[in-house]
Amino acid sequence: MSSATSTALFACSRCFSRHPFEELSPGEQLCKECRGSFPVVKCTYCRSEFQQTSKSNTSSICKKCEANVKAYGKPTACEYCNIIAAFIGNKCQRCANSERKYGSAVTCEQCKQRCAFDRHDDSKKVDGKLLCWLCTQSLKRALARTKQHLSSVDKHKHRSHKSKNSHKEKRKSDSMKGNGNDISMGDVPLEKKSKLNPLQDPNSSDHVVAMTQLKETIASLQKKVQQKEMELLSKDKLITELKAQHHNDTTDLRIEMKNKERLNETKFSLMNSKIQNLLKEVATLSKSAKRNNKNVKSLTNDNSGSGTDSPSTN
Repeated sequence: MSSATSTALFACSRCFSRHPFEELSPGEQLCKECRGSFPVVKCTYCRSEFQQTSKSNTSSICKKCEANVKAYGKPTACEYCNIIAAFIGNKCQRCANSERKYGSAVTCEQCKQRCAFDRHDDSKKVDGKLLCWLCTQSLKRALARTKQHLSSVDKHKHRSHKSKNSHKEKRKSDSMKGNGNDISMGDVPLEKKSKLNPLQDPNSSDHVVAMTQLKETIASLQKKVQQKEMELLSKDKLITELKAQHHNDTTDLRIEMKNKERLNETKFSLMNSKIQNLLKEVATLSKSAKRNNKNVKSLTNDNSGSGTDSPSTN
């Protein structure tokens, strides 16, 4: 009773049992038993962790993202963090708020993407590094796992030390236990390495997130490729139609030019024939005119001669 009165107790939001504040989950305020029955999962869209509230509803989308999906439809990838949580515009709500508060994005020291925001506070950095939200969460989880692993190793050492002290009279068993402890302690660095790099675990949630993001990007790229192929096919079809039309136009123009040349040749020949006929007529007319002139001259000469040769009477 004295310990209960000295520390304040808080009720679990699920079973309403009272526990210290440190034992409750930070988000949903659930105790250890409720956290075991309702696991913590990551949201498919915003990648934030949340507690499932019922066993029947095993959806991996948080309530906030569910409301946004109903209001705005499926989100797109954020232009900064590449998380598929941009419901309005090209930025997710987390990056939009951070940009409004801390300015433009900078390069993350872990993933080398331009998705981190400098808060100008060294206490906010993780292990002295300026990281984005995803890398910060993964590094915090890795540090927590390593701490948990080291604490379990220390407990194991303490238990083995107690067992050695209690069984000093059995030298053979002590030697066997010492060999066993040496083997187990030799395996500790390998476990440390595996725990220090939780992102290399293929069954971790980070890998699942990366796989889903890659699948969605591959699907979107395949859609873009199909659209580009359709555009190329339509352009090829248009090019072939234009080539056929150009060929038909050129053939029509050639036929028309040939017909015009024939008409011009016929017209030219007709004009030449007419000119020749007219020239012939002019020649004949000039000849007839000359003859008429000669006849007139001869008649005038005859009339003048007859007038002079007539006798005179006295």
